Parts: sequence; structure tokens; C-alpha cells
Amino acid sequence: MRLKLLLPSHIMIDEPVQKVIAEGWNGSFCLEPRHVDFVSALKPGLLQFIAKTGEEVFVAVDEGILVKCADEVLISAYNAVRGDNLSTLKDTVEHRFRQLDESERIARSALARLEAGVVRRFTQIHDKF
Repeated sequence: MRLKLLLPSHIMIDEPVQKVIAEGWNGSFCLEPRHVDFVSALKPGLLQFIAKTGEEVFVAVDEGILVKCADEVLISAYNAVRGDNLSTLKDTVEHRFRQLDESERIARSALARLEAGVVRRFTQIHDKF
């Protein structure tokens, strides 16, 4: 079975796997090569898969969708972080969330300044007429 994890900017994972374990809004599920085709909305959480080498891999996944069709599992998500074990994955996710929070704070601040500038300009235009 082939797993592809697609993010908006790139393909994060494209490799053969033995098994995929994911969590949808209705609970966790496991997919193996001979399972029936399947579609599920994924909730933010852990995706686990067993690589062809037998290695167990964990990926923290944001909301997304999973589609199993024949021997291919396609996952499309907004954001994902791959880790070798759960402890390092937890640290990586926390670090990434702190970066996103800071980026969002900066963007909100810039947007507030832009909105204030637009209101000021409209007021100036209104005062002229």
C-alpha cells in the first residue's frame, strides 16, 4: 500500500506502508492493503503508520481528509509534523504552534493597522466633501 500525505505547499510523505492508523471524527481506524476503499474526515491528532521496513512512524496532523482507493492512501491536511517518537513529536508540535501563534499575532497587528488607516482615509475624504 502507498501512503501520500499532501500539504498545501508540498508532498510530505510518499512511501510504501504496511498499515495506516488514523483518527476521524467518529473514532480511530486502521487501514491495511486488502481493506475496502474508504473516505474519512480527519480530526487534529496523530496519524500512525508502519513503513515497509517495519518502522513505526508518527505524524501530528491538522484537520484533513483521508481517501483509500485500491492500494493507495491519500491524506490531504492543512498542516502536519513528522516525528520518530512521541516525545520528540510533542516538542516539535509545541514549537511549531508557538511559531504559528507569533505569526498570527503579527498578522493581526498588521491587519489592525491597515484597517485603522483605511478608516482614517475615509474620514479624511468624507471631511473634504
